[in-house]
Amino acid sequence: MMKSISAVSDQLPSHCWPVDHIAELEQKLCRLHDGSPYTLMWQAGEALATLVAEHFANTRHCLVLCGTGNNGGDGFVLASLLHQAGIRVTVVEATRHHERPAEAARAKAHWDNIAPHPSLSAGDPWPDDIDLIVDALFGIGLRQAPREESQALIDLANRHAAPVLAVDIPSGLAAQTGQPLGAVIQATATLTFITLKPGLLTGKGRAYSGKLWVADLGLSHLLPQLSPPIECLTARQLPRWLPQRQASAHKGDMGKVVVIGGAEGTAGAIRLSGEAALRSGAGLVRVLTHASNLVPLLAARPELMVAELTSQSLSDALDWADIVAIGPGLGQSDWAKNALKDVKLSKKIMVWDADALNLLAIEPDKRQNRVLTPHPGEAARLLGISVAEVEADRLSAAHQLVERFGGVAVLKGSGTLITDGTSATSIAYVGNPGMASGGMGDVLTGVVTAFLGQGLKPFEAASAAVVAHGHAADLVADDHGMRGMLALDVIEKLRISVNPLQDLNE
Repeated sequence: MMKSISAVSDQLPSHCWPVDHIAELEQKLCRLHDGSPYTLMWQAGEALATLVAEHFANTRHCLVLCGTGNNGGDGFVLASLLHQAGIRVTVVEATRHHERPAEAARAKAHWDNIAPHPSLSAGDPWPDDIDLIVDALFGIGLRQAPREESQALIDLANRHAAPVLAVDIPSGLAAQTGQPLGAVIQATATLTFITLKPGLLTGKGRAYSGKLWVADLGLSHLLPQLSPPIECLTARQLPRWLPQRQASAHKGDMGKVVVIGGAEGTAGAIRLSGEAALRSGAGLVRVLTHASNLVPLLAARPELMVAELTSQSLSDALDWADIVAIGPGLGQSDWAKNALKDVKLSKKIMVWDADALNLLAIEPDKRQNRVLTPHPGEAARLLGISVAEVEADRLSAAHQLVERFGGVAVLKGSGTLITDGTSATSIAYVGNPGMASGGMGDVLTGVVTAFLGQGLKPFEAASAAVVAHGHAADLVADDHGMRGMLALDVIEKLRISVNPLQDLNE
């Protein structure tokens, strides 16, 4: 089988473009590359053929679903290449009206005697011997639910036993937001081209795209000339934020942080934040909490400096600390409100989480010296919208948080978003569903706080913390599986994530 000149890799690049910028990006790249859209289409088909040869090597009968646009054209090119390699190919068209250059690719497939199947409609059974389905129905231009006949094809593909390879993005998925527009292809793997799309990295995108691969179509050398608006973060970037410590380092260099929270009966939340800060390298961690939590916290983690939260102890701690975190287990009582009122007066860098965010939603203000770490429910309360509206466009919601409240926003969830609302936006491609258990957010608060204490700027600290936190959870899943993962399990693995090797590739 023909080998693609394009690199096909599961090592995701750092660049990601908003969907409304990608057409312009491709035009620029074509000019720089002295190529054409049809050239890119042919290279995309070659990359698909390479992926099939290397990772679906047992394919004997491939069904290719082709749409009208460039995505369908990629499918027709792949069909021709698979046919030349001796693989039986069945093509199903959603429609016979094709855009250029997809029509040229379709004509080439016809020249190779690959005629679209005349009778494989949505109501007909598909052959049992199909051992690979290629989804080339819709690309990144889809803005509304697919038509009924296309949705029927998507449903049939999802019900079939064969693995599904999606071309560029699973059909039916919004490429900008990662939200379903109707029926969506449930891909086993997705090969996307040139650059990452936000919808593959956040929202429902990770659930639908399966194993994600990227083919640069021979253009990777040109991309550094352009500035990607969004960065994709993986564990490979950890060394850039977390270099080896100097031999002369001491605890005073590593940050003095205070973590405030833990109302009566919620010692667990504040313990997780404090311990995570220690495990992430903070030099000294002071915890201010309800008096009833003092003994359990000291017994569980004697390295924490634990004191009762009073007006005087808070004043002393705010003077002493380099970095302040507030919210885990804080509650919304007068005790909590008074503490937050005093913290608001500080000009030191802060992390606000949990009930600090809920109280902020009641009495909003805007300041630049804090990192906000809401989950979608907290973000919805802050923005005065529903959780569904937050999840429908997570990028927009994250930017609205910064516009309204200032600082840096970390919108947690599948594909956690980090933004300062202006020049810097990142999506973290780490973590797993095992993190869907109590206490994970408390751990993240501690990690962000520790990295701030070690001198990282707020956006960098938030980005590094999200990646280290998610990577630690991935290590837990690798060792023990996802179900039953606890926040303390993640804290244990933080010792690996926050001490990255320079060649960390996982």
